[in-house]
Amino acid sequence: MPIIFDQEKGFFHLKNSEISYIIGLEKNKYITHRYYGPVLSSYAGSNQLQMIDRGFATNPDSQERTFSLNALPLETSSQGNGDHRISNYQIRNHFGQNVTNFIYYTHEITEGKKILPSLPSLRGNNVTTLAITLKDHNQNLLMTLTYNLYENYPVITRNVHFENQGYETVYLENAGSLLIDFPSTDYELVTLNGSHTCEANIARQKLHPGIQKIESSRGTSSPQHQPFLALVNPETTETSGPVFAFHFVYSGNFVAQVEVEQYGSSRLQMGINPDNFEWQLQPKAIFQTPEVVMNYSQRGFNQMSQTFHQIYQKELIPTGFINKERPILLNTWEANYFEFAETALLEQAQKAKDLGIELFVLDDGWFGKRDDSSSSLGDWQTDLNKLPHGLKDLSEKIHALGMQFGLWFEPEMISKNSDLFRAHPDWALQVQNYPMTEGRRQLVLDLSREEIQDYLVHVLSQHLEEAKIDYVKWDMNRHLTEIGNVILPPEQQKELSHRYVLGLYRILAKLTQKFPSVLFENCSSGGGRFDPGMMAYMPQTWTSDNSDALCRSIIQYGYSYLYPPIMLSAHVSDVPNHQVGRITPLNTRGLIAMSGNFGYELDLAKQTETDLIEISQQVAFYKEHRKLLQFGEFYRLQAPDKNFASAWLFKNQTEVLVIYSNGLAQPAVPIHYLKMIYLDNHANYQELASGEQFSGSELNHAGMLIPRIKEDFATVMYHFKKVD
Repeated sequence: MPIIFDQEKGFFHLKNSEISYIIGLEKNKYITHRYYGPVLSSYAGSNQLQMIDRGFATNPDSQERTFSLNALPLETSSQGNGDHRISNYQIRNHFGQNVTNFIYYTHEITEGKKILPSLPSLRGNNVTTLAITLKDHNQNLLMTLTYNLYENYPVITRNVHFENQGYETVYLENAGSLLIDFPSTDYELVTLNGSHTCEANIARQKLHPGIQKIESSRGTSSPQHQPFLALVNPETTETSGPVFAFHFVYSGNFVAQVEVEQYGSSRLQMGINPDNFEWQLQPKAIFQTPEVVMNYSQRGFNQMSQTFHQIYQKELIPTGFINKERPILLNTWEANYFEFAETALLEQAQKAKDLGIELFVLDDGWFGKRDDSSSSLGDWQTDLNKLPHGLKDLSEKIHALGMQFGLWFEPEMISKNSDLFRAHPDWALQVQNYPMTEGRRQLVLDLSREEIQDYLVHVLSQHLEEAKIDYVKWDMNRHLTEIGNVILPPEQQKELSHRYVLGLYRILAKLTQKFPSVLFENCSSGGGRFDPGMMAYMPQTWTSDNSDALCRSIIQYGYSYLYPPIMLSAHVSDVPNHQVGRITPLNTRGLIAMSGNFGYELDLAKQTETDLIEISQQVAFYKEHRKLLQFGEFYRLQAPDKNFASAWLFKNQTEVLVIYSNGLAQPAVPIHYLKMIYLDNHANYQELASGEQFSGSELNHAGMLIPRIKEDFATVMYHFKKVD
């Protein structure tokens, strides 16, 4: 069994072919962290704990001054009795006091992995689970730390389960999912940060004394910070060195933080953001935290990414899309915005069909009186002025062309200028006596309420059934404000942010179970809610509202740390680009978009004949190599440099595709040989454009010459086939 409990020595050893994770049981009370890293053949406690009489320390046993919770490496924090480092939980009792004393109670080792109630989580057949239950005997509270060890990945997932077996109501003020005390501070912290239209910038900084954290209190995981962090050694690179990576499977407020504390250890904690969070835990009630994916790499960021890519594609997204090819689409947004007519849409669809495009997506503006962003969200009735024959008729005509049909929704929002708001003003999030702050001229529906959840499921189900929708772009274009409602009592108002997320998950679970063949695409003004929680229901995400090829090469590069290209929707848009005004070659726009989930977002009627021919060639090329680009292994070859040049590689058993983007052209550039690194050293490869053959070892170590490029934002592609 891959999880062993040594009762005599008080150790749990979680072990597969790549990693070991050691948990200690100290004094049969305290759960300590002893080791996490490369697999150990066995463990006998060589890295024993050192007990020192620390000045200013408090001691659970007054006769044992060398034993202090404030210096012990723990698997969860304590509260109010000596551990003063960042906390993974906080409970307020019915007296209003914040003291608990959780000690080891029992444990269970089982095969398989339980589904978390009401929350998304990784699946897994080859999983062994360790559940360690701690108990506060004074209040009859249970806290269960769950560890799911994957046999075929260097991955452990963790979550925490709270249960009130007492007779008094208590309040969870902090409900974290993971805490680890690393016995060193010689790490660097890696995060993905950004903003709307500038997501997933890779940041790396040395740990320093105190607390370094990223967080969101916006109601969603946010474009500002991906719910991810990693600890790495200073010498860790793309291909070598250890990476301890942590990713939160949750779509709401979160915190991820590291504290370098006084005695040379680093405490890492991740979970729901405790700011403005509280949960009433009544007698017999439970609270389940979301899970954290722990991913250990011995071979740098590349192995970390390969693990995330594989496990998310196989064990997270809806099962019907694990091996399902994604269609090439045309989205109407940047071509039309809110202004369109049915005849023009059908003309666009016919042009798209003639070019080989497979899916026609009607974006915002098809419902209510939606001529701009000021009205009609919530009124999901077809605007017959724009679509006089109705949505069903349009869908049938699109399907008659041999294309699929997709539709944009923003179900979580409501406009003040809408019939729905006039009928149900209390359905919007609001706080009594305060104005309802608008964002993009819209308010947010209170998804914590089951009747609103059921209403949205009903309305969307009607459209999906009647109009035969193949694809849904699910948008969410603002963050949450005035997080309150008229239903919950005052002592439960701080539950609303989490209840909102749970309500969203309930809606998505019902819709995706009811319509398993519909391709749902996640969007929140691009990457505003791009997280593993959403990916459990929607197998791809509109990566960024910024469709500029140069910006996208950087954004997609950053997101590739965590997600495979098939999950990163990417479109060829018009030039000058609508976000930054840049003009880039159509070839570059095509190759950057093909490096994600490929589509177009431009007015085909305004393209030159030359451009239309090139688009048809891009579509044909992508179809020919779709399996490689969507399901092949993805490797980063060169991080964006000061001139924004970058490179990456796709490969499968027979083909290799390399894309180099030069960014800004420079004078007096040095000679550059791009090393492929990841090819089979013992195989031969033919470069299809020239017909020349090279050994894998030559391409890996000597590299291919990047030609002198006298043009901004150009791209070079090398296409190889493995030969006997």
